[in-house]
Amino acid sequence: MNRNIIRCLSSLCLITSFCVNAAWLEVTGQAAMLESESTARTNALEDAVYQAMLYSGADISSFSHIKPYLASEREEYQFSGNEVRHVMVLKTGKKSGNLYVTARIDIYPSANTCHKIQYKKGLLLGQFDIVSPQHAAMGGIYQLGDDFTAMLKRQIERKSQSFVVSGITRVPIRPEQPDTMTMLAEDNDAQYIINGQITDLTSTLDQKLIRSDQVIRQFAATVQVMDGKTGEQLFQNNYREVAEWPFSRVSQVDTKSARFWQSSYGQAVQRISRNVMLDLESSLSCRTSLPEVVNVHGNTVQVNVGRIHGVTRGDQLQLWHSAGFIDQMGIPRNRMVQTEITLTVERVYEKSTELSVNQSDLASSIQPGDLLTKQILR
Repeated sequence: MNRNIIRCLSSLCLITSFCVNAAWLEVTGQAAMLESESTARTNALEDAVYQAMLYSGADISSFSHIKPYLASEREEYQFSGNEVRHVMVLKTGKKSGNLYVTARIDIYPSANTCHKIQYKKGLLLGQFDIVSPQHAAMGGIYQLGDDFTAMLKRQIERKSQSFVVSGITRVPIRPEQPDTMTMLAEDNDAQYIINGQITDLTSTLDQKLIRSDQVIRQFAATVQVMDGKTGEQLFQNNYREVAEWPFSRVSQVDTKSARFWQSSYGQAVQRISRNVMLDLESSLSCRTSLPEVVNVHGNTVQVNVGRIHGVTRGDQLQLWHSAGFIDQMGIPRNRMVQTEITLTVERVYEKSTELSVNQSDLASSIQPGDLLTKQILR
């Protein structure tokens, strides 16, 4: 894992007509030098900015908007319309095959970003398979698909601001069977389904005249995201990294070991898992979280979100009747009808919540499958 030094230099409160908290952070990011020093510098600077955003509580879904600009080799970067306002590169250094970039970063975290005003959304992860198992022969890394899935799960659980992992399934994810996918999502209380494959693990030998030969290995994956309410595919992205394979070509490598994940190749795989998580944040964080009614008993309603999703006692929610239908083409369509019914959170459990209906005379109209949205109190 990358070791980053984060040091908060100051916290400023600008007193005008309102108060804004600005944080100057000095962060050191690192990246392995392989393709070129320029690529390593970009990766290290991205690492520094990402760590600063995570540390300050800034909206990481906006990271993808500034990422392309960090590829240009400059000493200063200024942004508008983003919580990251200014990035100044203070120094760079090399050590043990890594390049380090220390940057001073000015961040203005907002209180109204999507992840701060709604609940986290549940994700169901499909197991990543290796498309061509023969690619895994070197090192015997046939279990890398399972271990990459576990790595992505940890990445989301520890770093994501907008999602929680509802579970990992070995059931084949088939976008051409939307009805089956919606049932699978419902069984796992998931709003989205993530499916992926590892498509390339091939290697090349970089022969050296003086130093020992270097093995360069690919890691490529494709990821699809489906809406768990409709079975519709929302987007598909491809990811690729290249890194040195530091192990013997004839040894068996344990892809669960710290030795593997701390290697230059393991760090490249981790970088892809981080990029997958960031793309989910960028694409889906502002989509409405949709808690679902799972049980009704008198004036008490139970829903399928809880403490891990960010629910707190006293929250107010608006009820929507679910009125999905199938169109003339046989495609499921999700439709929600707003009601005047509001509910108050009374008891919060790990993955579920009990609410009381504020309009008790309307409680009889609430049915399992109805949806709720969090009300923003102003």
